[in-house]
Amino acid sequence: MKFAKNSALALVFSMALVVTGCGQKAPAAEPAASTATSTPAETEQKLNVQVSFYPMYEFTKNVAGDLADVHTLVPAGMEPHDWEPTPQDMASIEKADVLVYNGAGMESWIDQVKDSLSSSKLIQVEASQGISIREGGEEEAHDHDHDHADEAASGEHDHADDAAVKDGHDHAEASSEEHDHDHDHGGLDPHVWLSPALAIKEVRNIEAGLAKAAPQHADQFKQNADAYVAKLEALDQDFKAAVKDSKRKDFITQHAAFAYLAQEYGLQQVPIAGLSPEQEPSAAQMASVIDFAKEHKVKTIFFETLVSSKVSDTIAQEVGAKTAVLNPIEGLTEDEVEAGKDYISVMRENLEALKLALNE
Repeated sequence: MKFAKNSALALVFSMALVVTGCGQKAPAAEPAASTATSTPAETEQKLNVQVSFYPMYEFTKNVAGDLADVHTLVPAGMEPHDWEPTPQDMASIEKADVLVYNGAGMESWIDQVKDSLSSSKLIQVEASQGISIREGGEEEAHDHDHDHADEAASGEHDHADDAAVKDGHDHAEASSEEHDHDHDHGGLDPHVWLSPALAIKEVRNIEAGLAKAAPQHADQFKQNADAYVAKLEALDQDFKAAVKDSKRKDFITQHAAFAYLAQEYGLQQVPIAGLSPEQEPSAAQMASVIDFAKEHKVKTIFFETLVSSKVSDTIAQEVGAKTAVLNPIEGLTEDEVEAGKDYISVMRENLEALKLALNE
């Protein structure tokens, strides 16, 4: 399977050269904030920034402001775990000034994409650099007999000594072969953006990358980042206040996306499936979650927006609970984009959903 996938990506890379030569570009769905018009002169002065998926778009756009055109590779409404770049995407990356991606195994295609690039000017920003990355495994996801929050630090992978910003072809990273397991996350949990405190670190990494690409605008990037970080800090404080005196500290989720959020606020995530949202739990895993829900009298089973809620519905019906959305914000649906929702507003919806579930 890995050989076939790598071969397919290699074909995409070669086709991208043809696409670049023909000047073709596929239209991409963007959140509403990215559609501001500008004159040709303004466009020439702006940075061309390509980002991997929605949270990276939100953070980058808030730092860049009007100084960059920011484009998301994964279209709105698409599950990013399953996405792979097209020749048009490769051509867009090749032309970009900056490429922003989450890292920590989220973008399974990133190593081959970077190795295929011929541009020596491209600034590459791995937003999760400097963050202690949790090891994420199926055995952890379904071991519900202990408190995950207390031992969160025991399974961390610290890459704080790595540089957050890379340019040219300095790609001293683990090979894709080393990370081709656990649904292409490499055994790591990439969902750092779901902790507002860690989202702040990602924003600062992106600020550094943009400042490297356009040092003449470094002060403006810092000013923009400071304003957005203030919103994230307020969100962080609201989460702390909401869970401080809650009746319970555990919650059941559709997949193991909320470990960083749980760790940050002293909660226990009980995921039905592993790190991939489309991973089907075994009968034994389903039984384990059902037993946990019954024993702890869980009254809400969380599901998410971009994948089927069938498994969550089944467990809720079995234990007499209701279902509700806890959004991992791996992408916005088209309806959410049209409604003007963004990272902050969706995280506040998550906060309200958790407040209800933790006090039933």
